[in-house]
Amino acid sequence: MNNEFHQSQNYQKFNEYQFINNMFFGAKKTETIKVDNTSVKDLELVTKMGQEFAKTLDLKETLQTSLELIIKRINAQAANIFLIDNDKQNFQCIASKHQAYLEDFEIPITQGVMGKAALMKQCIRVGDVRKDVREIAEFYFDLDNKTNFTTYSVLCAPLIAANDCIGVIHCLNKKTDEKLFIEDDRKLLELLATPAALAIRNAKMAKEMVEQNKMQKEVEIEGEIQKSLLSSNKKEPFPLAGINIPAKVVSGDFYNFNDLGEGKYGFGVADVSGKGIKSSLLMSKASSLYSCLSKTNLSPASLLTQLNNEICETISRGMFVTMLIGIYDSNSKELLLANAGHEPPIILNDKSEFSNFNEAGPPLGIVAKTTYKEYKVKFEKSSMYIFTDGITEIKNPQGEELGSVGFQNYITKYKEMPNNERLQKIIDNILDSKYVQKDDLTIVVLDA
Repeated sequence: MNNEFHQSQNYQKFNEYQFINNMFFGAKKTETIKVDNTSVKDLELVTKMGQEFAKTLDLKETLQTSLELIIKRINAQAANIFLIDNDKQNFQCIASKHQAYLEDFEIPITQGVMGKAALMKQCIRVGDVRKDVREIAEFYFDLDNKTNFTTYSVLCAPLIAANDCIGVIHCLNKKTDEKLFIEDDRKLLELLATPAALAIRNAKMAKEMVEQNKMQKEVEIEGEIQKSLLSSNKKEPFPLAGINIPAKVVSGDFYNFNDLGEGKYGFGVADVSGKGIKSSLLMSKASSLYSCLSKTNLSPASLLTQLNNEICETISRGMFVTMLIGIYDSNSKELLLANAGHEPPIILNDKSEFSNFNEAGPPLGIVAKTTYKEYKVKFEKSSMYIFTDGITEIKNPQGEELGSVGFQNYITKYKEMPNNERLQKIIDNILDSKYVQKDDLTIVVLDA
């Protein structure tokens, strides 16, 4: 009975081993495999590797586990795992056992046995690097020189995942008197490299997902910070209102307005060139500077000059900020305006006539020590709309831009509504009309 039981167990292990062999090596036909203690031991190791890899998705831990299991079974003196850096086109050692000083060592992907294994996607055995001329030419002796290590024999298996080589397992010197690997060692390492490659790929993907989630969280926080820098619309009658609809989580647009006292109101609207994190960070800087400096500087032109000097010190090449700053005096019915390359604001008077304020200097961040001009405009019984180019350049499915005329039509349609409700209606109608938003949408309105 016991004998039959043991026979059954061996038969089961034979079937499992044959399945793995066919899966890893793509056997075209069923072949009779002789089951011996070595084959069973290899199967058990593959199973153990899978179990160990399933315990963690930490890349460093996966690499160390891989090396410890492989070096023990291969009976190697030392072993390393090199991953391919596609940007630098080299191998980088990211895990090592019993061979020192390899952490920062980089090898071109075309060099040595590792380069050949990666190129051919085959496990390479160098029987004796000291005797075979062909193999000496393939061996990368700089590794020995760097680590004070003497190599006699090499096994190098590519790490193949999704048909791509992501790196290699590099084993050195068998722990025997001859220190030479044999053909059976090569076949075994080839077998063990497959689950190791899959585990490393999964760990790398998990690490990338963690980094992406971390970055996404940081972007969301940046978006919340940006929102907090925008002025809130007042419930009671107030001459200024604004709206901002980011195209993504973070925005490259900014607006701010405040009550300066004695019937005066200050406002600023800005737009950063480009998109993405770099643009949003520049906008955060520009908006913070404006919020701080506008409390003490009541001259729009002087404020633009200050902002330009600050931004020019740190701005990246090719980036700039357009900005319009104004102060409205409700007692004298006058506007002070200064424009740094921003879209000309649209003015609607009480006779339903449109006009533009076209005076402007260069955008912020282009020329240091630029002096901006300030203009005084008579302003009563009118509404002024300051906006970013995302409004007029938004396109419908046919590729047609809304344009100034289209924007003016929406302004006319809702001109009798309270300012904050008016802006919301304009934005809602634009988006409901199937216009596709690809840029931030920002409007500030001043009513006199």
